[in-house]
Amino acid sequence: MALLSILRYPDPRLHKLAKPVTDFDDRLKQLIADMAETMYEAPGIGLAATQVDVHQQVIVMDTSDTRDQLRVLINPQIVWASDDRQVYEEGCLSVPGIYDGVERPSKVRVRSCDVDGNSHEFEAEGLLAVCVQHEMDHLKGTVFVEYLSPLKRNRIKSKLLKEERELKKERHPMAAR
Repeated sequence: MALLSILRYPDPRLHKLAKPVTDFDDRLKQLIADMAETMYEAPGIGLAATQVDVHQQVIVMDTSDTRDQLRVLINPQIVWASDDRQVYEEGCLSVPGIYDGVERPSKVRVRSCDVDGNSHEFEAEGLLAVCVQHEMDHLKGTVFVEYLSPLKRNRIKSKLLKEERELKKERHPMAAR
């Protein structure tokens, strides 16, 4: 297994559309293992392949308190969403240190494939519903900050770009001269 690099907003690769998985092979199993290791190490509760610059419809998530209930969603689809909505404070491994409220359906029914290509459905509510919708947005090229006002989004973008510049200066002090 290997830790993967997580793309940071506003990296344009975060806006690429993910393609459906067609080959349920060893390469896919390796990607899932690497994504799970990366998510747990970060630490996060969900990670979409788009966030590690792999543009396939693959999500790993674990919303359990014990961090031992990995879910793998391949080619996920929301087949039903409640009219009932809730605002949840969301964060994202691609937008480190930023949290804000996003309104989403409070319950969803999801159909996806497992690592062997078998189709399954499950209903989600609460944190699991939020996480599923958040990660599925990544597969469509959407980052949660895009639900925020343009002013908030621009402030976040500026803050993260400034942090990136500072990190580069720390890593390469001679280049900053």
